[in-house]
Amino acid sequence: MEKQTTLKGSASFKGKGLHTGIVVNLTINPAPAGFGYQFRRIDADGRPLIAADARKVSFTQRGTVLSGPNDLKISTIEHLMSALRGMRIDNCLIELDGPEVPILDGSAKPFVDAIKSVGIEEQDAEREYFVINHKIVYEEPEKGIRIMALPEDHFAAQVNIEFDGSRCLPNQYALIESLDEYASVYDCRTFVFLHEVQPLLQMGLIKGGDLDNAIVFVENDLSETEQKSLAAQLGRDKITIHRSGAMNDRDLKYSNEPARHKLLDLIGDLSLVGKPIKGRIIATRSGHGSNTAFARKLLEENI
Repeated sequence: MEKQTTLKGSASFKGKGLHTGIVVNLTINPAPAGFGYQFRRIDADGRPLIAADARKVSFTQRGTVLSGPNDLKISTIEHLMSALRGMRIDNCLIELDGPEVPILDGSAKPFVDAIKSVGIEEQDAEREYFVINHKIVYEEPEKGIRIMALPEDHFAAQVNIEFDGSRCLPNQYALIESLDEYASVYDCRTFVFLHEVQPLLQMGLIKGGDLDNAIVFVENDLSETEQKSLAAQLGRDKITIHRSGAMNDRDLKYSNEPARHKLLDLIGDLSLVGKPIKGRIIATRSGHGSNTAFARKLLEENI
């Protein structure tokens, strides 16, 4: 019989949010069996709890956002959720004093490292699974999005990404056959195309984005003047464009790091069904909106 787990101690983080740019303190705490994942906004009146539940998702543009009492929000939860599920943590209380989970390095690695540091504790309760016992499909045909769940006796997942006309990101895929392979995705960073940056800023997003927490892909050649101007905007002496098209001072960690990051996100978003999944998930052109819509569909199927 598999037992539920929690942390042996608390782990704390401080950092800015990717979208709000606000510096937030966050602590992951142990919680009793059956508690699941719950957030507490300690800066808000009454310190309300907000469950990590797909039915509480209110916004999915470049991140997954939960809403609670009085429209209180917790944004960009997906990397933390991915780390918790990937490390097979069942129960924890996440306290934070602001509206957004810190982006840190843009991956789940800082959260995974902290979980390893404090340790994992087995609890006196049996682990419950969300079992996929028949084929379930979610589609958005106009966007080419398709997510499918198939019966399997453990969790496995594959993500296929396609960016039409992109020279930096041809079709890629990433696959794990079980959570034992989670180490192959948790250090993969979020990414954006340079041509998307200005529109996202105009939407009030990515205020905390920089080259230390995201990969920026440059689709078109930049003149020396454009590079100097961009470097000035980013507060850098200069920028470099890697042969992969990434505007970073370092190479990609894997040739398919973007696809692996999308898989990291998928694991985090699907944690919002409330239990670890037994099933094989195959996702094409998925994002936070489709991931969380699919999670809601799974809950509605009441498997």
